[in-house]
Amino acid sequence: MRLVFAGTPATALPSLRTLIDSPRHDVVAVVTRPDAQSGRGRKVHPSPVAELAEEAGIEVLRPQKAGDPTFLDRLRALEPDCCPVVAYGALLPQSALDVPRHGWINLHFSILPAWRGAAPVQHAILHGDEITGASTFQIVKELDAGPVYGVVTEEIRASDTSGALLERLSVSGAGLLAATLDGVEDGALEARPQPAEGVSVAPKISVADARVAWDRPALHIDRLIRACTPGPGAWTEFRGQRVKLGPVRVLAGERLAPGEIAASKTSVRVGTATDAVELGDVQPQGKRLMGAVEWARGVRPEGEESFK
Repeated sequence: MRLVFAGTPATALPSLRTLIDSPRHDVVAVVTRPDAQSGRGRKVHPSPVAELAEEAGIEVLRPQKAGDPTFLDRLRALEPDCCPVVAYGALLPQSALDVPRHGWINLHFSILPAWRGAAPVQHAILHGDEITGASTFQIVKELDAGPVYGVVTEEIRASDTSGALLERLSVSGAGLLAATLDGVEDGALEARPQPAEGVSVAPKISVADARVAWDRPALHIDRLIRACTPGPGAWTEFRGQRVKLGPVRVLAGERLAPGEIAASKTSVRVGTATDAVELGDVQPQGKRLMGAVEWARGVRPEGEESFK
């Protein structure tokens, strides 16, 4: 099939590489978000998908909106049979959805209808799910509600961050997307409506949402920090400044007051509503990432001080 691939971040790269290498399909163009500022220097860079497409000699379309007439004209001229989508990051109007004869097929990183929305992997970790996965489905106007073609599953490990879990899902999901497109081309695969039961929503986790509340149980804090790693980054406040927190280790049976800091030469522990947790890496505001012991050695928390 002639494909126009839509995606933006590095998460989409395994799928794009798989489709470029597929002998059955021809990626004639990619659609991605416009170049954006990134990094410390805030320089303007193309998206990871745009960079890979340009390396492969594939046309790159960067519409401000997918409903722009110029973009729609070019999309129609490309005559795609199908438009696979992985983390594109923008709404698709009906005028765009109507162009390819097989529609737009999205790879979504949850087992639908669970965790529809922008942050399915983060919410699966945050809510303590044991199993998650990826689904391919036909895009319709309602958010992530279209009929499903196929599913792969993935166990959520006790140490998983959203970054680590998403990396595994992006690889297994790439195979699922390719198999889905093969089945659509053959006419052997039929999308089935999502069940009405089990719908949950996964909105984007904001920086405010990522603040650690030390009066919550240790299990919740552990999940929140892992869900927010690497983005948006869990954080707390010390002496009026933000400190980003990497994954922690729950210390069963050790108790400290919520937010209380107990630092030694070998560890930094913090109290929660239940068990204390041991900090891993931290990043003070405006400084580099460092181990918690190194951080504590520099700031020397006093007996009455705590995280806020």
